[in-house]
Formats: sequence, C-alpha cells, structure tokens
Amino acid sequence: MGHVSAIKSATNSRLAGLDTLRALAIVSVMAYHLNWRLPSAFEVAGKFGWMGVDLFFVLSGYLIGSQLLKPVRDGQAVSPMAFYCKRAYRILPAYFTVLLIYLVWPRWHEDTGMSPLWQFLTFTENLFVNYSKNHAFSHVWSLCVEEHFYLLLPLIVLVLARKPAAWKTWCVLGFFLAFGIAIRWYELVTVLQHAGDDLGVLYIERIYYPTYCRLDGLLAGVALAAIRLFRPAWWAAMARCGNWLLLAGCVLVGAAIWMFFDRFTFVTGAAAASTVIGFPILSLGLALWIPAATDVRCALGRWHVPGAKLIATLAFSLYLTHKEIVSVMSDWFPRIAETHDWRTVPMYALSCLVAAAILYLCVEQPFLILRDRRERCGWQDADLEARIDPAL
Repeated sequence: MGHVSAIKSATNSRLAGLDTLRALAIVSVMAYHLNWRLPSAFEVAGKFGWMGVDLFFVLSGYLIGSQLLKPVRDGQAVSPMAFYCKRAYRILPAYFTVLLIYLVWPRWHEDTGMSPLWQFLTFTENLFVNYSKNHAFSHVWSLCVEEHFYLLLPLIVLVLARKPAAWKTWCVLGFFLAFGIAIRWYELVTVLQHAGDDLGVLYIERIYYPTYCRLDGLLAGVALAAIRLFRPAWWAAMARCGNWLLLAGCVLVGAAIWMFFDRFTFVTGAAAASTVIGFPILSLGLALWIPAATDVRCALGRWHVPGAKLIATLAFSLYLTHKEIVSVMSDWFPRIAETHDWRTVPMYALSCLVAAAILYLCVEQPFLILRDRRERCGWQDADLEARIDPAL
C-alpha cells in the first residue's frame, strides 16, 4: 500500500501548467517542421512554431537549474558526475536508438543529406552542420545545445558553490547574455549583411544553430530557478502576479514575432534587431509564463488541458521521431499526403503519437527505471522525471 501511495503522490505532484507549456512547445515545433505538409490554416503556427524550442530551453534552464542549485541552497555537495550519469540515462538510449534507425534504414531519412556520424556522436552537429547539403536529422541541433548546457552548468555551479554569492550568479548570467548578444551582432555585420542569396543558410549555420548564440532561454530559466530557491519572497510575489506576468509574457512574445517576421529575407530594421536582441526578448517573454504555470492560483497553473499530460510525457520521443514518421507515412500514403487537407492532420498526429509511445515505453522508460534502481530509489521518480523533464 505504501508503494502504491508513493506512486500516486508522485503522479499527483505534477504541475499541470508545466505539462501545458511542454505540450505547447512540442506541438509548436512539430507544426513548424511539418508546415509544408499541413493545411494552410497552420501557416502561422508553421512560420513561428520554432519558438517552441526556445520554450523548451526556458523549461530546461528552470528545471535543470533547480536540480543543480537546490543542493547549494541546502548546503549539500554538488556532484557533476552523478548529474551526468542521470542525464546519460535520460537522453542517450532514445537518441542512439533513433540514430541507429537512420544508419540502417534509408527510408527513415526525412530529407536529403546527413551530417557525418561523428557530429551526432559528439553532439556537435549544430556547430559544424553544412546546411546547404545536410538536412536529415538536423533538428537534433537543439539537443546538442541542451547537451552543452548539461555539460557546463554543473561545473559552473560547482565553482560558484565554493563561495556562493548572489552577485556572482548574476554576473555569470549577465556575462553569457552579453556574450550571445555580442557574437550575434558580430555575425550580423560581418557575415549576414554580406550574404546575398545565401542569407537563409548562413543564418541557420551562424545564428540559429550554434550553442553560443542560443543560450538566452536557458539563462532565463536558470535565473528563474535561482529566484525561486534563493529569493522565495520574490518568487511568491511573482506567483501572486502570475496572470499579469502571463499577459506581459504574451506581449513580449508578440513583439518577438514582429521582430522575427522577415529574419530570412532582411538584415536591416526589425530583422537585424531580432538577430541581435530578439532571442533575449523572446526568452524573457516565455520565462514570464513559468511563475504562472507553477501556481494553481493562476489560470495557466490551474487548468488541466486535455491531452497535455500525454503529449508532455511523450515530448522527447515526439521530438526525435516526428519528422521521420511523417516522411514515412507520406511515402506509404502518397495520395493522402499530396492533398494537404485536414485528413492528413489526424493521420500524422496518430502516427507520431504511436511511434513516440513505442520509443518511450520500449526505450526511455526502461532505462529510467534501470537508472533509479541503480540509485535505489522508486521507479515512480523515473516516471515523473520522464514526463516533466525538458530535454529535447
């Protein structure tokens, strides 16, 4: 009975607001990637759905930052190796399974060209991709960013924990924020403004994919985690204003949408501003949604959106497989795929969910159970983390 109660307690402790945000993130990303196969009604979501990745980054910064900063707050030792081990169990099995399918089944390739294997094995595909030629499995760029974040953050926390001080934390966050702005400005004036017809490809390779240009969401999430853990009074005040913060976040996200509207075709005006400061503005807007999502007094934190829990649970597997599954389904049912009407939507949605569920049940969850057995903790913790963990 005690074991069953613990399982129910872990399941019930999930935050509906975070489920909603994570489901929103993955659905937005899928709409962006699959836009050209969907009805025209998805055009807006397809144009700006890439922002779901930034929402994932904010969630990662907040949840992973909380995991690493909590021991510091409690006066406990920080163990980078233990953290790396947990991340390996969480990420590598599903990722390598999908990568193996790419290697043994050519039809699995959703697009032309593929980066060398070593880039996928070292999580450097986002740094060295030749986007003019290699598109297959290119969406793994965001997982590369997260892996670099997982590698560096424990080391930074370990150093700061020796003599912790709030000003040190804010200086580190400020440094990486300023660094990202500076390097994007440099790429804008030295590369993008002279790109000509290659602007879209160079934007992907030099701005959108590289880790050092895409830290803004992760930094915003870590800042939220630091506030929640070390300034609980601030966090409580933010939670009380959660609905207003949600509204303010929507305004900032709207401003970011306006700035990014022509990012692939112009390098002046709003498009230039988006390259330099658009990502911090977008990340701040998305970060303002988090306090509202974690407090049941706020609408976002209180509402249980139907299906959000399931989609949030399968988000990592969905992210790894959705482009490939839809490509395979389009090959199998070409007449339906060519129509681009509403019949394609449930077909694609169901096939993606089934594939993700298979990957989750057969690969993700077993390795999480194995991980937690090795750590002598209950399997319900693995199940809980698999559902709320932000990893892409």
